[in-house]
Amino acid sequence: MLSTPTVTPAILLILDGFGHREEATNNAIAQASTPNLDALKRSVPHMLINASEHYVGLPDGQMGNSEVGHLNIGAGRIVFQDFERINNSISSGEFFKHADLVNALKELKNNNKALHIFGLLSDGGVHSHINHILTMIEMAAQQGLQMIYVHAFLDGRDTPPISAVPYIAMLEDKIQTLGVGKIVSVSGRFYSMDRDKRWERVTPAYNMIVDGIGEFTEATASEALHNAYVRGEQDEFVKCTAIRQLNEPAIRLEDGDCVVYMNFRSDRARQLTDALLNDDFAGFARSRVPKLSGYFTLTQYDQNQKKATPIFAATSVPNTFGEYVSSLGLKQLRIAETEKYPHVTFFFNGGDEAVFAGEDRILVPSPKVATYDLQPEMSAPELTDKLVAAIDSQQYSAIICNYANGDMVGHTG
Repeated sequence: MLSTPTVTPAILLILDGFGHREEATNNAIAQASTPNLDALKRSVPHMLINASEHYVGLPDGQMGNSEVGHLNIGAGRIVFQDFERINNSISSGEFFKHADLVNALKELKNNNKALHIFGLLSDGGVHSHINHILTMIEMAAQQGLQMIYVHAFLDGRDTPPISAVPYIAMLEDKIQTLGVGKIVSVSGRFYSMDRDKRWERVTPAYNMIVDGIGEFTEATASEALHNAYVRGEQDEFVKCTAIRQLNEPAIRLEDGDCVVYMNFRSDRARQLTDALLNDDFAGFARSRVPKLSGYFTLTQYDQNQKKATPIFAATSVPNTFGEYVSSLGLKQLRIAETEKYPHVTFFFNGGDEAVFAGEDRILVPSPKVATYDLQPEMSAPELTDKLVAAIDSQQYSAIICNYANGDMVGHTG
């Protein structure tokens, strides 16, 4: 009787958010007791690699992030990022000539309808950049639009927790200089950019955008931010606030209006997009669903979302690690908890939604807590149990596993 051949998998174990810096000050990793990592460093070859700037296809001076890291690792080569493509298009003037976008803006002007601009208002460069938002306002103004409404999502994760004042000021200055435009809502990304199907977070953001009704109403965005800080809210957690005079009617997302979502990273832009576009959406009961004349996204958020028009089409990354392993007829596993599941699947596969032949996936639910400092272990124990079981099964030649703790807990400060 023939014995079943054993398979010893190659395991790529990604400790998301871990990094190396010699200085121990404000360095949780350097100050921590890490006997297992120390033992590995003593016993096996190791090296440092740069995960930011041009080394991973980003502009010089730009920090890396989880999406970029997984995309480059999975590709096995430098992948030039959407951030750089967009910057180059704006610099060359090509952005202002985008035919579909220009036609949509002309239609809005002719029909006396509004443009609603969504976006993460910061220079973090991970999900968005404020310069892109300012450029979109400028383009709309050049086309003669009068109703240009900005829904500002505040950062505080890829920027310091309380740092939105200059970004709001830049936006207000741009609007004043152009003589058109209005900030109509302010909210922390905790609400408007959830990616974990915490629909109770997305609901108030949706209602504020669609109906113009927030938990608070302030006359200006600067006042909204000031009062949020007085309430003890950091940028990420600023409650949904409508911006208008109390005697003015609510500014709503109306039938015939158009949306341009200026985030270039997809994962935290999908849920709000789906809530606004999908006929069969079931995440929460929607007060109403406006019939929009257009919905543009800066990049492609979802290959299956046919109602959105990407300004920058997705680029193909052929022959990724997963594709190559599959072509050899070998089995592979992708495993992570919810927060990093898209990274070991979609991003690691070069931004492709497809599952390769022989590719299995295991999703371990992330804990349902408001912030992960309340449960810093997250789902690492459950993830480890499933990882060990997968190794013991001796069926996988390659396993890609992500531990989210360093990144997700680190974002809480």
